[in-house]
Amino acid sequence: MTDTSDPIRQVADALTSLGSVAVAVSGGVDSMTLAHVAHRTIGHHAVMYHAVSAAVPGEATLRVRRHAEHAGWNLEELDAGEMRDERYLANPVDRCFWCKTDLYDRIARATDAVIVSGTNIDDLGDYRPGLRAADDHKVRHPYVDAGVDKSGVRAIARELGLDDLSELPAAPCLSSRIETGIRVTPHRLSTVERVEQLLHDRVGDRYDVRCRIRASGVVIELDRALVADAATRHGPAVRALLAELDRHDEVSFEPYRKGSAFLRVVET
Repeated sequence: MTDTSDPIRQVADALTSLGSVAVAVSGGVDSMTLAHVAHRTIGHHAVMYHAVSAAVPGEATLRVRRHAEHAGWNLEELDAGEMRDERYLANPVDRCFWCKTDLYDRIARATDAVIVSGTNIDDLGDYRPGLRAADDHKVRHPYVDAGVDKSGVRAIARELGLDDLSELPAAPCLSSRIETGIRVTPHRLSTVERVEQLLHDRVGDRYDVRCRIRASGVVIELDRALVADAATRHGPAVRALLAELDRHDEVSFEPYRKGSAFLRVVET
């Protein structure tokens, strides 16, 4: 009988049942923790695939490399090609579908192993077009199979001694900061990354920080505790950096809202 009180064992069992796996590793807590469980459970039968792209924060790539070197992962870096895919660059409402389609296509060309993702059961309640791409490529989700939610992933990370991952704020791809319908470009992605790094340097890494590029200008979203005096405290530095990047947008500060750059058209 499976021990339902041991999520690590459940995730390990889900991975073992698949044989050889290709772990899609973005650099966030979910996929990174899954990569550690896979490596500890099935060793060389697990290969980690990380896409290097203008849409992936540089810190995420460095994090993947650090963990791979320290833990001894079999890591493969690749170019998924989404930055050459017009269906993705147009930034439609289902942009994530095209991103994940490109990623899974690329991994599938590199290996016959079963592709696994860090999707957890909390993700199933959101609108996530990337899950449709996963279905198309028969991607498996060990956390879902084991009934593990986001808090469970963080608990696994803590139990494995992965303290830097267990408290890591959510960090979706940089394209998620660009309002739906505004074209994804390397310059816009670089702007987002540079501004967010500036603010993390000023407020610390434990806070949620988002630089949103919207039709109305640049909106900086911060934890509510930081918003009250943000315009005075951080506005001049943000505007100076934007000017350095040859951007002269209106800048405003708002409380952090998950996915606020995503504009989904609701049919009536």
